[in-house]
Amino acid sequence: MVVARTESGRRNRRRWPLELKREIVEATLVAGASVSVVARAYDVNANQVFSWRRKYQRGLLEAAARRQALLPVRITDEAHATGYRARSAGWIEVELARGRVHLEGAPDPLTLRLVLEQLRG
Repeated sequence: MVVARTESGRRNRRRWPLELKREIVEATLVAGASVSVVARAYDVNANQVFSWRRKYQRGLLEAAARRQALLPVRITDEAHATGYRARSAGWIEVELARGRVHLEGAPDPLTLRLVLEQLRG
């Protein structure tokens, strides 16, 4: 945590490193953990921790390098070869080492991101 001070010595807004925000949020996600107890342990307002939790759940507390990681993509015409006809506007199949996901339609970006992160490990 970085505490900025004004010329008069008053505390300004604290700046929390991204890694520490994740650490605090992950401490609240442990079974039986209390957000207010964790917040007090880190000397942060519980409302701030709830805000960080929402960002964490949307994937916004990840390091920039991880958020921008590219995955290899292979485009195939397998749908036509197997006789499969998409009944919806979109069709995507993702195959990773840990499993495969097949989606039809237009999944919302958050759901797709969570599924891919789980498959990537």
